[in-house]
Amino acid sequence: MKPARREAPSNHPGAARHSSLSKEGNNHAHSPASKGNHRVPSEWIALNKAHYPVTALGPGRRIGLWLQGCALACPGCVSQDTWSFAPDRLMPLPLLLAWCRDVAKDGLDGVTISGGEPFAQPAALLALLQALHDWRAASGLNFDLLGYSGLPWPRLQAEFPAILARLDALIPEPFHAHQPTRLLWRGSANQPLLPLSPLGEARYAPYRHRESERRPFQVVVDAERVWGIGIPGPGDLERLERQSAERGVRLGTVSWRG
Repeated sequence: MKPARREAPSNHPGAARHSSLSKEGNNHAHSPASKGNHRVPSEWIALNKAHYPVTALGPGRRIGLWLQGCALACPGCVSQDTWSFAPDRLMPLPLLLAWCRDVAKDGLDGVTISGGEPFAQPAALLALLQALHDWRAASGLNFDLLGYSGLPWPRLQAEFPAILARLDALIPEPFHAHQPTRLLWRGSANQPLLPLSPLGEARYAPYRHRESERRPFQVVVDAERVWGIGIPGPGDLERLERQSAERGVRLGTVSWRG
């Protein structure tokens, strides 16, 4: 479930603008030599994919950024394609920011940063967040910055205060498959939604304890891939695979199986 770059024609009146970006779609730069799993230089970022609009991971129409690399390997994780620390996933940060500015020309409600484990590349994550802050201030856009992390909240507070200071809200803690939940935008019941700024408090406080019987979920299809955006409930992906097979569509490599 890895997307290639795909955009709706910009001259199509009334069409919703969809855009995806992944390292496979970047032919304009060469990655530097790998400097270790967690030592991504701040001018580069390890990216699995990016998409706009995302409506299933936070309020409104958002940019979704899935960073590459995670050593946590939570049992039941549906994004195992984001685990490896692959040097060929490195992308120049200015290129990613240029894409963000391009897709947000008609407005933007937020940016959601997931993974992978975003805090596994702290220098790059801090540089990304600072650049998003600068863009927000210069453009007058009032978008929020929501982050996900599988690390415990006390550890994040102790080790990454500068990053937390640049987020408006955070959903931390490892995914526990044995603790299912209906809490909005969360995978398991142990994961809180924490506002971290005045904007985050205003925007996310109403959602901290909100439950949903049916989780928001987007499906994106291109010529070769089907991939989902959101947090599927128990059995949802197996149901998708079965229903696809019933319609003559066989899924090959899938991200929720190693």
